[in-house]
Amino acid sequence: MKPSSMFVVFAMSLLLAGSSYAGQAGPEFEPRVGQEGKDVIWVPTPQALVDKMLDMAKVTAKDYVIDLGSGDGRTVITAAKRGSKALGIEYNPDMVELSKRNAAKEGVSDKASFAKADLFESDFSQAQVITMFLLPDINIRLRPKILDLKPGTRIVSNSFTMGDWSSDETNTVKEGCVSYCTAYLWIVPAKVEGSWQMPQGELTLKQTYQMLTGTLKSGSTSSAIANGKLNGDQISFSAGGVDYSGRVSGNSIEGLAKTGAAWKATRK
Repeated sequence: MKPSSMFVVFAMSLLLAGSSYAGQAGPEFEPRVGQEGKDVIWVPTPQALVDKMLDMAKVTAKDYVIDLGSGDGRTVITAAKRGSKALGIEYNPDMVELSKRNAAKEGVSDKASFAKADLFESDFSQAQVITMFLLPDINIRLRPKILDLKPGTRIVSNSFTMGDWSSDETNTVKEGCVSYCTAYLWIVPAKVEGSWQMPQGELTLKQTYQMLTGTLKSGSTSSAIANGKLNGDQISFSAGGVDYSGRVSGNSIEGLAKTGAAWKATRK
């Protein structure tokens, strides 16, 4: 056999070997319900509940959504289909790659992204909406970080609560969901505890998450705060027979009393 013919045979054998090897490549990763993760086992959120969670958070194309423990990416992908920019934070690298493939199949890779990261070391301060399906003890460990987020940030959890921080809204899906069918919504409240000076007198507020108690002292008269509540940076309460509502901005509050009179308070 001529040298040139020997080279052709050798080259063809390499190609055949390569084709054979490619054909024996392992299958793509497939997640298994109950598989162990860093902090939790993986159980997918039913799609019906994903939709309800995003509805409760009033997700729009203007929102940046971050899903904590994003699994196969379904919540991130659903948010992206609504026009939102969305990020999934997931510790399992195989799940991250699976999520990227799923996003590509759904045509939302431009809006849906995924990062292999530890929840407790991640920065999610830019999110307007945070979704999660974690265990109660993890929710509580994350709670201080969540409460430091911008007032008005919406937090939605599948099935598990935030300890003694009561939810602002709770919904249970009955159609299209068999297990893990309850969603909880919290609105991160502004921080208002302390003393505030008003033209009417001194306003003292005690805050337990979004609930408020306290007093409004005017001269020798002190009135207890009633119906005090925060909804993000929106504050409302009653004192001395007058209903107040306003907006908190750092160390000042401005709003209107039910009488129509403007009011202002400055943190002391």
